[in-house]
Amino acid sequence: MLQIWAFDGIPEIVAGDDLVAVIASAAGGSLADGDILVVTSKIVSKAEGRFVAATDREDAITAETVRVVATRVSTSGHATRIVENRLGIIAAAAGVDASNTPEGTVLLLPRDPDASARALAAGLRTATGLELGVIISDTLGRAWREGQTDTAIGAAGIRVFEDLRGGTDAEGRPLVVTMPCVADELAAAADLVKGKTGQTPVAVVRGRSDLVGSLDLPGARSIVRARENDMFHTGAAESYADGYARGRADQAAADANGGGAEH
Repeated sequence: MLQIWAFDGIPEIVAGDDLVAVIASAAGGSLADGDILVVTSKIVSKAEGRFVAATDREDAITAETVRVVATRVSTSGHATRIVENRLGIIAAAAGVDASNTPEGTVLLLPRDPDASARALAAGLRTATGLELGVIISDTLGRAWREGQTDTAIGAAGIRVFEDLRGGTDAEGRPLVVTMPCVADELAAAADLVKGKTGQTPVAVVRGRSDLVGSLDLPGARSIVRARENDMFHTGAAESYADGYARGRADQAAADANGGGAEH
């Protein structure tokens, strides 16, 4: 049976706070071997001091962007940018957060979410004597789907995938590509109890101890699809514009070489 609950008693986190001590204190004696803690990335970023001065959030987004996937401007004139950030994550606004931050600052994602998760998992295992897993979650949108859901951007001590390839379905048919991303599934499930405004940024998932293991297991970075396998590299409008521009350039080159069609 799967059980999920959120911790009360997590105070407002500031730069330099010891998250291991904060979470262990809030947990009391409630944790057990095989539990998985899902921690909202915002409190990790705050503890790590990932604030940057920014009078304009857009400038901070630009600084964190390595590739623009798509840009859309609403009827009100607001521009939404879907970009690849320094972590390889495709997200709106590069994950830059301006909510609940000191005036004149924005909050960036953890510098290395997997490393942050490993530090948390190692510290909590030492503090409690229990084998625990940790997921660091953040809220992302999804292509082709409205709304948002929490996903895993950092993980340690858990298997982020449940690899069913090579098995069979209920009818005996072979499973060829079935590999659920259980880290994302658990992050989304945990958000049902953490919520967005309840000030409960840490949840516990119990009932999937089979996923918990070595701190050396691949982290959430392994979930990000490699660029060479990305079938949706840019937005539809951007892809069309690029193809059109390339076509015009090819035609101009052909015309210059005397190979263009007569008009």
